[in-house]
Amino acid sequence: MGITMEVFKQYSNQIMWLGILMFGIVVLGCGGGGGGSASAINSTVAVAPTVISTNPGNTVTAVARNQNITATFSTAMNAATLTASTFTVTGPGSTPVAGSVTYSGTTASFNPTADLADSVLYTATITTGAKNVAGTAVAANYVWTFTTGSINDSTAPDVNSTNPDSNATGVPINQSITAVFSEAVDSATVNTTSFSLIEGITPIAGVVTYSGTTAIFNPTNNLNTDTNYTATITTAVQDLAGNAMLVNKVWTFTTGTTIANGPDPVSLGTAGNFVLLSKSGISTTGVTSITGDIGVSPIDATAFTGFSNYALSGTYATADQVTGKLYAANFAAPTPAYLTTAISDMEIAFTDAAGRTNPTATELGAGNISGMILAPGLYKWGTGVLITGAGVTLSGGANDVWIFQIAQDLTVSSGAIITLADGAMAKNVFWQVSGQTALGTTVQFKGNILSQTLISLNTGATLEGRTLAQTAVTLNANTIILPTP
Repeated sequence: MGITMEVFKQYSNQIMWLGILMFGIVVLGCGGGGGGSASAINSTVAVAPTVISTNPGNTVTAVARNQNITATFSTAMNAATLTASTFTVTGPGSTPVAGSVTYSGTTASFNPTADLADSVLYTATITTGAKNVAGTAVAANYVWTFTTGSINDSTAPDVNSTNPDSNATGVPINQSITAVFSEAVDSATVNTTSFSLIEGITPIAGVVTYSGTTAIFNPTNNLNTDTNYTATITTAVQDLAGNAMLVNKVWTFTTGTTIANGPDPVSLGTAGNFVLLSKSGISTTGVTSITGDIGVSPIDATAFTGFSNYALSGTYATADQVTGKLYAANFAAPTPAYLTTAISDMEIAFTDAAGRTNPTATELGAGNISGMILAPGLYKWGTGVLITGAGVTLSGGANDVWIFQIAQDLTVSSGAIITLADGAMAKNVFWQVSGQTALGTTVQFKGNILSQTLISLNTGATLEGRTLAQTAVTLNANTIILPTP
């Protein structure tokens, strides 16, 4: 059965304040379509903010000595509560590191007064003195460690990819403009001055946000139809070591006449460079074929198991089962830093997908969506989701987006097929799973899986998409390819 949805546009970092019943008064968040949603904030109700990613990541080694230390939060914070007292860095013997703290978007940055020492273990802490804009504190101190290397970062950041691509045509008039950087950059340098959009010589009004490695320009109004636009990111953008982009990034695209249905796509950042990405290991048995790069971090290359003719080549490895490269946290630089950023982007993408608001449907099919035809939209379950052999059809255009928010497990029974109809594309389908994901034998699956725990593919299952797991990925005679761009 189809679901009729209201077209809406939504920032990737919105957080929904849930309505509650208190003393007989129901407080509900306001909904809206075509341009985002407002929120009702009850000052007596609060959700504790959390740290969703850091740079450097926990236990990361060979960190550049001149790098700033950042923490990205799950929601907007009160900048006045992020200071050198609530965001600290200490060295051996708990010796404080002198520095200042800045805050932009949802990211706080600790900027050391001087370069850190060579090959030293440091501890960073966000204390419970840090509060969000509603005045709610972090529930407990957030602590992580990292170890410096012996060199400074002198490599300038660059823009790896954009959406729309350069010279793209037929771009939906309600599309946001995104750019993915080659590394994490200073969020304070990403704004409407350094990231702009123009039609001819006329500036387009909009809002710029930044998270992970992705900057997003969200126009205030829909763009004009059949019109050429120019986007520019300037050399004002700097990385966490203060290195500026060497040249402006300029690209053009032309709109069409269509509107993209569904929510804004989830930006995967540099995690999108991988077809398989895992924090604790990737294993395979049987005759598996993987097209695209795979990576593990913070665990090392011993977490690649079952790969034949495995051969290390400095910064990456190769194996018979992979048409692409294998990356692990213990390979030569710059691979460790590359993976740290990708893992951080993966976690940010998971949080983004989980935090989207204004669902098209909730608890659809009581968690069993087998045999349904689903229009573009945001679908939410407080339970697990089951897809039996009847499969599911996703029907929509090439620019339409589906996000599935699943609070427990995603179970796809043997033989089930996810069918993309009417031009729908796997790259625009996002399965956010807070439990584990299990694809049965001979399943034909489509989309990007963002799973908080295990992703397992059983014998003969195929995937056009990505498996991005915060624990392990297990394979058994599977075929996996990156989605068509």
